[in-house]
This record gives sequence, structure tokens and C-alpha cells, in this order.
Amino acid sequence: RLGCGGIFLYAAPIFILYSFYLWYNSSDSRVKNTGGRTPLSYVEKLQKRISVGRGEIPGDWVLKNCRFVNVYTQTICRGDIVGADGYIAGIGGPYEGKKEWDAGAYIAAPGLIDSHIHVESSYTSPEEFARMVVPYGTTAVVADPHEIVNVCGLAGLQYMQQASRLTPLHIAWMLPSCVPATPFDHSGAGLTAADMERPLRQHNVSGLGEFMNFPGVLAGNKDVLQKLAQAFDSGKPVDGHSPGLQGADLQAYIGAGIQTDHECHTAAEAQERVAAGMYVLLRYGSACHDLPRLIQAVTPATLRRFLLCSDDLHPRTIRERGHLNESLRLCVAAGLSPEAALTMATLNAAECYGFHDRGALAPGKRADIVLFDDLANFHVAKTLIGGEEAAVNGACLWPVIRQPYTEVSSSVQVGDLSPERFALQVKSSLVHTIDIQPGSVVTRKGRATIQRDGQGDFIYNPQEDIVKVAVVERHRGTGHMGLGLLRGYGLKKGAVAVSIAHDSHNIIVAGTNNTDMDTAVRALIKSRGGMTAVCDGQVVCTIPLPIAGLMSDHSGDWVAARMEEFYAVGREWGIPDTVDMVMTLCFMSLPVIPEIKLMDTGLFDVEKFRFLSLEAE
Repeated sequence: RLGCGGIFLYAAPIFILYSFYLWYNSSDSRVKNTGGRTPLSYVEKLQKRISVGRGEIPGDWVLKNCRFVNVYTQTICRGDIVGADGYIAGIGGPYEGKKEWDAGAYIAAPGLIDSHIHVESSYTSPEEFARMVVPYGTTAVVADPHEIVNVCGLAGLQYMQQASRLTPLHIAWMLPSCVPATPFDHSGAGLTAADMERPLRQHNVSGLGEFMNFPGVLAGNKDVLQKLAQAFDSGKPVDGHSPGLQGADLQAYIGAGIQTDHECHTAAEAQERVAAGMYVLLRYGSACHDLPRLIQAVTPATLRRFLLCSDDLHPRTIRERGHLNESLRLCVAAGLSPEAALTMATLNAAECYGFHDRGALAPGKRADIVLFDDLANFHVAKTLIGGEEAAVNGACLWPVIRQPYTEVSSSVQVGDLSPERFALQVKSSLVHTIDIQPGSVVTRKGRATIQRDGQGDFIYNPQEDIVKVAVVERHRGTGHMGLGLLRGYGLKKGAVAVSIAHDSHNIIVAGTNNTDMDTAVRALIKSRGGMTAVCDGQVVCTIPLPIAGLMSDHSGDWVAARMEEFYAVGREWGIPDTVDMVMTLCFMSLPVIPEIKLMDTGLFDVEKFRFLSLEAE
């Protein structure tokens, strides 16, 4: 039996723990865990929002007498929209506000959400990317930074996150799932399942990025499945990437917990994925124009399973066509109702990625609102983010403040370089070619009969649309170089080189002769990455990209203007308008998109997932 002293010793720890529990759960102590914001302050905000919604007090602002799109009912309504503390407090009215905008001439819609994009493919930093797209009604994007993470590892993700905090645009960052995309080439970094466990649990990571290694999923590779298991444990979505998969293989891929796909090539592929419970992303960007081909798969019965995305979008495209408002135009031109098109660009995206506070114009949602002049051309008059004017008539209303990029500054390291390294030594005139498909990053495995010199090197023939292409390892100076032949690029002279080569981002160069190809690579080494065009041994045009060799530290307008010059050179040298001079070249090294690609380790048959001899015999 315990005496009084024994009882005290036994009970004291329990009493202390219980006292700590009461203290921890008191309102005063919780301040320490809410960044200084007490629950009472949030209660006060709710009280204010309720009072505004009931019309008892003025809101912070009101959009008066506007037509607005209700994506829940697929209708266009009329009334006031009132806001408080960055959220919509009520719709209908009439309402009063401290600030009032007459919106009678416009149609209001929820802020647009791009469901899948690589910010790095804008060739600008996140701050500049936001400045370019917000005026077109974009208020949120789902971004996969696997370009910079393939070069710089998790330091690249951290830089992108920090830079995006300097903008009003909501950028939901996914954690890249395949760094590198396959184990067959050389990237600047690699992420194992163990590396990914901690980031996936962080609040500023929204999910697992596009899972390109579908062969690894289908083979049941343990390391691959561990990444999926970690995403499942974190309760976050997983983006897919499954070009050409169908039947039982597609069922198995979806069964692994993968929720989306943006790589459908036909309407039938889109329908098969929707029928199996996937979300399908209709892509329309700088290199890939799948949306017009896939839109027929969207019906009233399937509408809620489709989203809109850009994937890769550079400044020249944004300046000429806009952003998702261009996709909306295409949807309506193809016969879809404006309400349906807007639902794909807003509510569907929000529900797919768990953005419960946005995606619709309704009480309690964030006041991310776009005002259109009409619902045919989708010209944007004004963009509101959190109830604040972010852009008016194409002009941003916030100053661009840049995040330092010292930690991800590019250094291009290339080993064993000379014109002779670009010489082929083929034993047969019958060779495999990488055949470009205009408007797509899908390539075809072609065959051609070429002219050779006495050493077996390719001789360029201006009557044939075939040029040499090389991928040069640029991260560690290994000297690895893969050589192949590219058909359909249109280049008639000189060489074009870029340090953007999805997804490992080595240097890729296409040219008509070895000397110009060597000179182009050397120009990129000097500029620490970027894009360059060379003819007769002279550098004609260069755009430096010092942020990881992927992004400029200049404005989007500067990059767009320089790209106009760059593309003008390409057209002068024979590259047609149907082929994107840069984007097309960038994707010739991505070994997860059919049918044939080139890496620094050699020619690769994507369908058979194995290396391929250049000789076709």
C-alpha cells in the first residue's frame, strides 16, 4: 500500500501533465502556435464576414450590378459581389462597400487555374512569370519544378518557393517525382524516395509531380512505388504522365493511385482515362496543342473530369496569345458553352487539387475574380486576387521584387569538346531518324538513306530536311555525348543550341555541320547556359539564361523581345512557323514521350524502352 508521500509522488507527474494540457489548450497558449493570430481574431473576421453577407455593414469592396458565371449551376446570373478580408461575403445584394466598382459592362468569373505548368519553361523567374500571366485572368497555377530540380536538386525547389512568395499569384508547388526522368541519362541531381519523404509532408508542397516513370510503376519497382506510398501517406494528389498507355497497363497505372494525365494524344485515350476515374488535362501551350484534338471528348456527362493546362509556355506565346483565356477561346470556338469551359479552368481544377477556398464565385471563397469583356474572345479587363486589384487592362499593379538566385546560379561544365566529337561513324547509309510532328512533342521513328563521307560521317544535303542533333552532358563535365539525326526541323544552315533539354537539361544542339555545332556549345558555356544560333563559325544571336541555365534574370518583355530576334533568325535559316524553334528542340531528349528520343548516352526507343543503334540495318 502507498502512504501519503507515495500517493503524492505517484499523482504529482499526472497533475503536472494535466496542468500542461490545460495550459496548452488555453486561448493564450495557442497564440504561440498560430503565428500570433488568436482564435478570437478569426472569430471577429467571421463575424464581420457574416455581417457583410447579411447586408448589415458595408463590405471592404463591392462589384456592383455585374453578370457573373455560376460554375455550380452552369448559368450566368446578375447581382452584386461583396467582399471582406480577401473573401467573398455575399452575392446578390444589393450591397454596399467602402470601395465600389461598377462592373455592369463586364462578366465576372472565378480566377483561372492552370492545372499543370513548368514555370521554368517561361524562361523567366517565378516573379516575372506571375507578372506575365495574372493580367490574363490567371490567379493560381499548379507548378511542377522538375526542370530546375533536375539541375539543382531541392535547392531549386526552395528557390522557386521563395521567389513565388514575392507575387500575388498562388503557385501550388508539386514535388518532382522523377529526378531524373529515367535512369538512362545524366542529370544534375537525383531524388530518391528517402529524399522526398520530408518535403512531401511540408505544407508548401501540394502533391507529387507528374509520374513519368510509368514503366517502373508497371514493373512494380520497389523504389518507384515507395514514392507513391509516401504521397499516399501524406494525403496529397499524384499527377500522372502516361502517353500511349491503354487497357490493362493503364488500369494498373491508375490503380497505383495516380489521379491525372496531360499526355493524351487522342479523344479515345482521354475517354478511357475519364471512364477509369482520372482527371484529364487539356493541354495548350507553346509546343503542344492537344486541346483542339481532345475537346470532342468533353460532354455534359464527362465535363467535371476535365481541366485546362499549358504545361510549357514561353513569353513569346504569352505575349501573342495570352494564357488560359486562349484555351477558353478555343473551347468555345469548338462548340463548348462558356460556362462549361470556365468550369474546367476553375472549379474542376480546385476540386482536383484540394483548393477548397477557391474555384468558384460563392460566399466563403477567396475573392479571386476575373472580369471579362465577353465570353467569346475572353479579353480580360481586370484581375482581382484576394479582393485586391492585381491587373487592369493588361498592366500589373504590383512592383516586381526579385529573389536572389545565387544558390541556383548556372555553371555549365562540358568535357572533351571539339568539332570532331560531333562526327558520326555510321557503317550504313540506312539510318534511324527522329521525325518531328508539328504541334506536338511526340516523335516518330523514321528511316532515311543519307550521304556519308569516307569516315562514315553524315553529309548534309539541302534537298533533304535532315540535320544532325547532339545531346552534350553539361552538369559534371563527363564528356558524354549522344548523336542522332533529326528530320522535319527545317534548318538549312548553321546550328541552334539550348541548355534546356527535358528533363535532365543537358545541352542539345542541331546543325548542318560539326564546326558550327561545336561553336554553339562553346557559346553556351561562355553565357552559363541559354540559347544560341551560330552560322559560319560566328555567333549570330544568344539569350543567356543564368538561373540554372533555364531562366533569365531579365523581365519577360526583355526575354520575349530577344526571342523574337532568335525566331527571326530561325525563320531566315529555314525553320517553319509550324515548328517551335526552341520548344521542339528542347523535347527531343525526353525519353518518356514516344517514339524515339536522344540522350547524352545515345538514341533511345521509348516504346521498347531500350537504346537503339543509329544504323537501321
